[in-house]
Amino acid sequence: MSQFVGVERWSRRALMRWAGGAVASMLAGVSAARAEAALPVVASFSILADLVRQVGGDRVQVDALVGPDADAHVFQPSPADVRRVAAARLVVLNGLGFEGWMERLLRNAAYRGAVVRVTDGMEPLKAAGHDHGHAHGHAHGEADPHAWQDVRRTMGYVQRIAQALCAADAADCEHYRARAATYTQALEALDREIREAWAAIPPAQRKVVTSHDALGYYARAYGVRILPAQGVSTDSQPSAAGVARLIRQIQREQVRAIFVERLADPRLVEQIARETGVRPSPIALYVDALSPAGGPAPDYLALMRHNTRAMVEAIQGAAR
Repeated sequence: MSQFVGVERWSRRALMRWAGGAVASMLAGVSAARAEAALPVVASFSILADLVRQVGGDRVQVDALVGPDADAHVFQPSPADVRRVAAARLVVLNGLGFEGWMERLLRNAAYRGAVVRVTDGMEPLKAAGHDHGHAHGHAHGEADPHAWQDVRRTMGYVQRIAQALCAADAADCEHYRARAATYTQALEALDREIREAWAAIPPAQRKVVTSHDALGYYARAYGVRILPAQGVSTDSQPSAAGVARLIRQIQREQVRAIFVERLADPRLVEQIARETGVRPSPIALYVDALSPAGGPAPDYLALMRHNTRAMVEAIQGAAR
C-alpha cells in the first residue's frame, strides 16, 4: 500500500512540474507574440521616446534615434538608423527645425509610413538667439523648438502621440487613450508642483544663467528669467559683444545662479563665472536629452523635477 502512495505522490509532483512548465511556456509564447505584434515606432530623441512609451505601454516597441545623454543638435544618422526608420510604422519627431537631419534620413530610408510632428498646430515662441548676436548653422529658423520645457505644452505632445498611435493601430486605440489620460493627470500634478516650487522665491530673484537658450518655454510658463550664454542650439557661437553684455547684465542684476547643461561645452559658462565671480552650480541641467537609467533624469517627469529643484535650490542657497 505504501508503495502505491509513494507512486501517487511522485505522479502528482511530476504532474505539477509538467503543468508549471506548460503554463510558463504558454506565458512565454504570449509574451513573445505580444512583443512581435508591438507597433514599431521610431522617436527622434530620448524625451519623445519616453512620452511614446508612456502612451503606448507594451503595445509599442520604441527606438530613439538620439538616445540618453546624446545631443540631437549635432546628431549624424548612421546606416543602422536608416534601417531602423525603414522598419518603423510610425516616426515621431518634435519639429520646428529641431531635427534638421530628419528629412534627409526619411528620404534615405525610403520611408512611406506615418510621421507625426508633435508641435504641429502649436504657436511657437521666437528663438531669442536671433535677437542676441548668436551665429550658428543649425536650422531652427525663428522658432524655439524646445516646447517640451513647458509641461502644459507637453500635454499637447501626449495628445498628438495618442492620436498618431490610434491612426497606426486602431485595434488598440482605447488602450492608448486611457494611458494618455492617466499620464496627462501625472503631467498636471507635475505642473502644479513646479509652480509651487517657484512660488517660494520672489519674482525679482528668479534669474538663472544657462549654457544655451533651451529654457524659453520654461521661463514663460513658470515666471523665471533665463539668461542664455548661447542661442537655441548647442552648436551656436555667441559673439564677443553678446558675451560682454551678458557679463555686465549678471553683475548689474546680481544674478547668483549659473548652470552648465549636461550636453553643453562648459568653457563659455566657466569664462562668464570667472568674469562675474559667480560660481557655477555643480549640478548639470538636463534639457535636450534624458539621463541614462541610473541618472537623475531617466524620464520626462524626473527631468523636469531635477531641473526645477536644481534651479530653485541654487537661488535659495545664494540668497542665504
